[in-house]
Amino acid sequence: MRYADVILPLHLEGMFTYAVPDGLVKAVGRGMRVVVPLGRSKTYIAMVAEVHDRQPAFECKPIMTVLDPRPVLLDTQLRLWQWIAEYYMSAIGDVYAAAMPAGLKEENFRPKMETYVTLHERYRHEQALHVALNMLSRASQQQKVLVDFLALSHYDTMEGDTCQEEVVEISRDELINTSHCTTSTVKALVDRGILVLYQREVGRLNNGQELHQEQVNRLSQPQQEAYNQILFQFLRKNVVLLHGVTSSGKTEVYIHLMQKTLSEKKQVLYLLPEIALTVQITQRLQRFFGHRIGIYHSRYSDAERVEVWRKQLSDDPYDIILGARSAVFLPFQRLGLVIIDEEHETSFKQQEPSPRYHARSAAIVLASMFGAKTLLGTATPSMESYHNAQAGKYGLVTLTQRHRDMQLPEIQVVDIKDLQRRKMMRGPFSPPLLIAVREALKNGEQVILFQNRRGFAPMIECKVCGWVPRCQNCDVSLTLHKTMNLLTCHYCGYTYTVPSQCPCCESKEIRGRGFGTEKVEDEIRDIFPEARIARMDLDTTRSKSAYARIINDFSAGRTNLLVGTQMISKGLDFDKVSVVGILNADSMLNYPDFRAYEHAFMMMAQVSGRSGRKGKQGKVILQTKSPELPVIQQVVHNDYRALYEALVEERRTFRYPPFYHIVYVYLKHAHDPVVDSAAVLFGSLLRQWFGDRILGPDKPAVARVKALCIRKIVVKLENGIDLRRVREYLRKAQRQVMQDKRYASLQVYFDVDPL
Repeated sequence: MRYADVILPLHLEGMFTYAVPDGLVKAVGRGMRVVVPLGRSKTYIAMVAEVHDRQPAFECKPIMTVLDPRPVLLDTQLRLWQWIAEYYMSAIGDVYAAAMPAGLKEENFRPKMETYVTLHERYRHEQALHVALNMLSRASQQQKVLVDFLALSHYDTMEGDTCQEEVVEISRDELINTSHCTTSTVKALVDRGILVLYQREVGRLNNGQELHQEQVNRLSQPQQEAYNQILFQFLRKNVVLLHGVTSSGKTEVYIHLMQKTLSEKKQVLYLLPEIALTVQITQRLQRFFGHRIGIYHSRYSDAERVEVWRKQLSDDPYDIILGARSAVFLPFQRLGLVIIDEEHETSFKQQEPSPRYHARSAAIVLASMFGAKTLLGTATPSMESYHNAQAGKYGLVTLTQRHRDMQLPEIQVVDIKDLQRRKMMRGPFSPPLLIAVREALKNGEQVILFQNRRGFAPMIECKVCGWVPRCQNCDVSLTLHKTMNLLTCHYCGYTYTVPSQCPCCESKEIRGRGFGTEKVEDEIRDIFPEARIARMDLDTTRSKSAYARIINDFSAGRTNLLVGTQMISKGLDFDKVSVVGILNADSMLNYPDFRAYEHAFMMMAQVSGRSGRKGKQGKVILQTKSPELPVIQQVVHNDYRALYEALVEERRTFRYPPFYHIVYVYLKHAHDPVVDSAAVLFGSLLRQWFGDRILGPDKPAVARVKALCIRKIVVKLENGIDLRRVREYLRKAQRQVMQDKRYASLQVYFDVDPL
């Protein structure tokens, strides 16, 4: 009798053994999907990890069906799954659930359809459009939505019956997201016969341009030297760190390395931290590599991700995969090079749900399995990567000159504490910032304003009694979103309508405190009504094409002032940006985390680098209440080395990375006394084995999320310790705690190498 060990796409440890019926013996193989029963009535699509003759000590249920004629999971992928599950202490079922597109975990897969909006044919004329707009004069919301649609689709460029710009397809979701309207408003315009809805299949594979190698630019002398050094370092090291200042032309170096790898008949994995970055990079790379590039990230439809997965298994796979962290799970047959751009970015670390893996580490492991090389590129290296380079574990190559000898931007530090004390500043904008913005707009240049908090205000407060609305599920105040007239929890999504009066004292003096990107947009619009303003944050980029729309409009000059969160700091390239405003550096510097200064430096240096990339030297206005902090001067002088030297001894002294590994143990329960006693027990067990390597248990900064009370235990492990043995002890402590009936519904999980 043959048996199969399978992985189920569930939060379950280990594998499950099923019997292989005689009629399926030749059909079942490693890496194939099979339908198996679980419990009395449920069935799941499982992944076969091994087929063997070892009879288990229990009666096995039989496999019901085999779904694949050949494997959809390659051996190297399975090994990567197993490494992630072991290293990050997650269930192998969680890795399966995260790694594969939903369409490969379901039986009845159908391509995803999306609703699009277009202009009715009878209104595709300049005069007819005026008639439609006049007809809506008493329906202001409908009129606004129509105006937004015309701008998005470029029908507003209509002259006669011809559009001066190419008409763009607009999805209903994108129109709703941009115009902050409801489906009923769009339906009203459809019922009037002005707009038309239609369905379109989404998720089609990229049919990029043909390959034009002659378009690949020649490298400058500094770039050529960096390229040669990287190849030389690859002779001795499997991983090389390319430390290049912003706008030094790292992408050009990547392109030449990719071209060389493709000439050797090998594949390239190019990882980016944010989906937003793929918009610009995709357009750039397609000019050089055309149809040989596949795009893969979570904002693409499931249909497309399934098709990319299947193409990678075919005899004609993509030579280059460009994607966010999930692209590391794709099947590769002949991987030769992994490029991890902006390697310092925290977005590479998966937070929720499990597996809480770091795509940078997973990609390095994947490359090693193929004998491939890994290039880490950034202007602001992570402490861990830079330390590995200094210690000789990684190769190190530097690019210290901006392309075409362009100067780094001038950074002007503005002490807003002093300005506020002298009543010279109200709101988020200092006088020097307003002067710089006014001059840039007057000269036809562009401006970026960076505020790392979305929404209108972080909270609202009653001026009389101090009441602040809080989430009913989490220990946080609610954030005001003015356009939706809602208070929202950014942890669980709970919403609460903004009250007209205080529920405690009935005062009507309720005001917002602080400011987010939405408020920044409102106030800058009042000051500069002539500016064409766009906002880029999680609220404005929920639809699949919203990233591309905002970035392309800014690149083309259709907008000239961009307000955004950290999304705008991640490697975007805009020619005409001359001024960048960092509105509140202190919100990053005062964060309660040992990495606060490191992350603040990275974010400020990166967003500063968006200024003056081509043309004249750019200007950055950095607003802070703490101009005396060394990290501020390190940003001003772009002195990463000084930051590293200042932090490295502190990290060594207080036992933090890169000298120690960190593991967070989280315990969650609906009742605070239960989770508290469980955490005390868990901590005491760990101290028996690890001694003073254990800190806590303590309450985290947000001690209740989604109605669950939380405790955290910190485990600090010196480099060189046997991590496999450590994981065994952590699991042992978990089992001992969970055996107690009081903790039957306790949740325990581990975050290895947290950020």
